[in-house]
Amino acid sequence: MSEDFGIMVCGHGSRDEGAVREFAVVAEALRAKFADKEVEHGFLEFATPIIRDGLDKLVARGVKRIYAVPGMLFAAGHAKNDIPSVLNTYAAQNPGVEIIYGRELGIDLKMIRAAGDRVLQALAAADAEHGEVPRHETMLVTVGRGASDPDANSNVSKVARMLWEGLGFGWGETAYSGVTFPLVQPALEHAVKLGYRRIVIFPYFLFTGILIKRIYDHTDMVAAQHPEIQFVKAPYLNDHPQVLETFADRVLEIGEGTNLMNCQMCKYREQVLGFESEVGLAQESHHHHVEGIGTGDGGHHHHDHDHDNAHGHDHSHDHDHSHHPYPHADHPLGPRTLPAEGD
Repeated sequence: MSEDFGIMVCGHGSRDEGAVREFAVVAEALRAKFADKEVEHGFLEFATPIIRDGLDKLVARGVKRIYAVPGMLFAAGHAKNDIPSVLNTYAAQNPGVEIIYGRELGIDLKMIRAAGDRVLQALAAADAEHGEVPRHETMLVTVGRGASDPDANSNVSKVARMLWEGLGFGWGETAYSGVTFPLVQPALEHAVKLGYRRIVIFPYFLFTGILIKRIYDHTDMVAAQHPEIQFVKAPYLNDHPQVLETFADRVLEIGEGTNLMNCQMCKYREQVLGFESEVGLAQESHHHHVEGIGTGDGGHHHHDHDHDNAHGHDHSHDHDHSHHPYPHADHPLGPRTLPAEGD
């Protein structure tokens, strides 16, 4: 991409010095990935530099076109409203400067991969210390920030499900550190009733701070009441290489003018956690054998090449003989809808 631009990474800000340092690491990583570009970062509140200061530095170095990316997992009020407001005000006051705003990290397979690595890291440490517990006897509780935006909250649920299913846990629950429900402590008080031997708590957070500490503290409080259950605290995302790659992707997307639809989560296109072997498989309909049935001629002209077309052939054999094996077919709570008679 020959087009000249500078990069502005926009964070929320934190009173926690560790979080502010961790955010600066993202900017440093982008400097390394875009070595020929000017890169700055800034915060909405609680920390310096503020976003305006970062923009000033870029402009002082002659940058006229700025790609601004929100340093946030999901788009709630800060990414949808607060940061754009700051950027729009700045652009209005600096008519020679163009600011183009990118999208949040969002639900992304690289982010899921990073999250999966953090969970696996915690499981490996717990196995080494306490001995292995089967995945089916382990429960995953994914904790999101929590917002007054149900779209952002439901994204945490989607991440939680992709981790639960991708890694094959016995059960999964979603909790939130604030603003919405269930909060961590009541969520864990419900979770312990389900009878799992091990509960993994994973904060789906980018950076450290008071909320991470609170998640772990509330975990300790519930764990103290339930010595019979092993509680495992997984680390948050932080500067996982796949997180840094996703930030770089968001910068490049601005130049490409893309805002991808959810095809990016399709297991046939990318390596979805736990479904890697299905990348590139032909996306065929599993309903080819019933196409056209009910249209008056049995529908057979739609699939004369098919060995099991709809007229006169024995249909007692299993229609999903061509399906790719589901990686968790042995899950104790499924996944067959209705067992055959005699099972």
